[in-house]
Amino acid sequence: MAGRDPPVPERETEGLEREKKLHRYLSMLASGNLNERWRAADALGELGDSRAVRPLIEALEDEYVDVRWKAAKALGLLDGREPVLPLIRSLEDDSPWVRMGAAWALGEIGDPRAVEPLIRLLDDTKPRVRRMAAWALGRIGNPRAREPLLRLLGDADRDVRIAGRLALDEIGTEREIPSV
Repeated sequence: MAGRDPPVPERETEGLEREKKLHRYLSMLASGNLNERWRAADALGELGDSRAVRPLIEALEDEYVDVRWKAAKALGLLDGREPVLPLIRSLEDDSPWVRMGAAWALGEIGDPRAVEPLIRLLDDTKPRVRRMAAWALGRIGNPRAREPLLRLLGDADRDVRIAGRLALDEIGTEREIPSV
């Protein structure tokens, strides 16, 4: 049939569709619209394309908490070490949501450079941030976190104590740990 394009294989169509999504989300992330930016950060994490790493790292500096938090979480879904240092810096963000998102992402990435900064986060004023830091340390599994995690077993918040115990179980210890 003259004048018709040959059919495009299904895989090629999926690849083109994915490429369109990536560019649309990257454009949204750079937009002036807050709702578009946080939705784009969320979607880029789910899309899982490493080309989104650099723009998501830049989004960690966004003026809005929702964008910074979603960008941190998205970076934890993308496989790579490039975002580790920017995520470590995000552990000091004013927002507990951003600190939690960065801790979660660092736990997912599992880079040992995050151990000491996460240990410092165990003293955060927000229990939910302490819980996430404990979880991340358990995921990373570095023995340097044992003693700081043991201190969490006396935390005023029950969920923090449980998170500390679970993290210690992940890392392993040479001695008996009291129940929480």
